[in-house]
Amino acid sequence: MGLALRRAPLCPAGHPAGQRGARRKASLAFLFIVLSLLFLPLTALAAELPVLTGRVVDNAGIIDAATEAALTRKLADFEAKSSDQIVVTTINSLDGEEIEPYANRLFRAWKLGQAGEDNGVLLLVANNDRKM
Repeated sequence: MGLALRRAPLCPAGHPAGQRGARRKASLAFLFIVLSLLFLPLTALAAELPVLTGRVVDNAGIIDAATEAALTRKLADFEAKSSDQIVVTTINSLDGEEIEPYANRLFRAWKLGQAGEDNGVLLLVANNDRKM
């Protein structure tokens, strides 16, 4: 009785089957890295979100102090009567981003309204872009 040696099955390229799995993993890792590098600039292009500091967030500096105080009071009274939460914010620029995706990101980041009530409203003014 002799000892028979068996060779690993070969894939079509002539490489042992174990190398085929390693090559596939390396290819997938490379693809992931390339795609990550392609989409990284898209996140860098997104305009920075302001910090929620109250019912009126005037980062563009276009609302005078008296108007801001009056608007804050009116929004607080409205929220007390209806439970709807409204926030007014101004920014200088969207930095090339469209207003709707920016507003959606801001709304989600600030978590406006009450959970499950769908009662949050964001009024966004991009002053230099002349968009609302």
